[in-house]
Amino acid sequence: MASIRRTLFPAFHSRSSQNGAGGFSSSPSNKPFHTGNTKHFPSSSTSTPSTLLFTAFNLIYRRGWRRSFCRCLLFFLIGLLFGIAPFGHMDTEIQAEDFAPPDLRPPDVDLQLEDPIVSYVALGVNTRLEEQKEVADSIEPLKQLIVVTPTYNRAFQAYFLNRLGQVLRLVKPPLVWIVVEEKTVSLETAEILRKTGVMYRHVVSPHNSSNVKDRGVHQRNAALEHIERHKLDGIVFFADDDNAYTLELFESLRTISRFGTWPVAMLEQSKNKAILEGPVCNASQVIGWHTNEKSKRLRRFHVDMSGFAFNSTILWDPKRWGYPFSNPIRQLDTVKEGLQETTFIAQVVEDESQMEGIAPGCSRIVNWHLHLDTGNLVYPKGWQLQKNLEVTLPIK
Repeated sequence: MASIRRTLFPAFHSRSSQNGAGGFSSSPSNKPFHTGNTKHFPSSSTSTPSTLLFTAFNLIYRRGWRRSFCRCLLFFLIGLLFGIAPFGHMDTEIQAEDFAPPDLRPPDVDLQLEDPIVSYVALGVNTRLEEQKEVADSIEPLKQLIVVTPTYNRAFQAYFLNRLGQVLRLVKPPLVWIVVEEKTVSLETAEILRKTGVMYRHVVSPHNSSNVKDRGVHQRNAALEHIERHKLDGIVFFADDDNAYTLELFESLRTISRFGTWPVAMLEQSKNKAILEGPVCNASQVIGWHTNEKSKRLRRFHVDMSGFAFNSTILWDPKRWGYPFSNPIRQLDTVKEGLQETTFIAQVVEDESQMEGIAPGCSRIVNWHLHLDTGNLVYPKGWQLQKNLEVTLPIK
């Protein structure tokens, strides 16, 4: 009688077979299957790879595939529900404005003309700009001063030139200082001029002044020729190096239109008396002259050489001032000493009506002629002490 051997594995019970048909089973004896008959496959002590693969497939097929499939199907359905559920509002319509670049312009400001604050600010700015423009248009450039100084080598020359140069350095530009020497340029004078810091022109007069009583005549004429040849535009002023000047005088020179004059305080040669020489003015109109008894009959215009100034265009543009002839205006070396001033002024103006008194009402002294120079002092060459080691009084 045939018998069926069942496995004793607790997790699995094989199904009953009908009509002698057997089903798949798993046993610890590594038997792949058994049938309903009594015939059994013999077990082997060694397992082949094909047997192990078949056994794994049998286990997955009979036990794990259904459970894994159900779990995967369950999670898929849950994820699908979460994906299609409408949790919020979404605008899925894509328009052309979505791809347009951002607008970086500043926001528009709506300024109303009725706003009193804006109208006041705009009016104030425009008014201030107009006022500044009017002031700039009304400011005229300063006239150039052309200061002519004749000089020569003597003991006080360095003192005189340094003093005058320091005064001119304080005068507002434009200013040009024309320094004239005789025959040749001296190194000492050139060094002094360089150190003053004033814009200057060093001119040489080729004429010999030994036969002229006023040795500065040819030197001043050399400066006048230089101004005429180069057409320098400005106010010409003969500033001798031995005079003393104030800054007020140089600032007043720029107010001259044609010819200006002012009084000069003078120290006589004897140095025991001071006199005043120059114009008497009613405001800016010349109505008389300060003078002494000796010269009042000989001189037409009683003024010192450093007591007047004139427009330089008179020298190189006489038609502007109504002169019919274009003869050069120069100082005369044929007249007596002390008459060069009046003969020169007579070539520039006709009478006092063409003169301008400066330094309000000609009532202020702005120039002094002191006559400090002497001819008995020795002129030190190069302004250096050649024997500086000679002791006059030794230290005790």
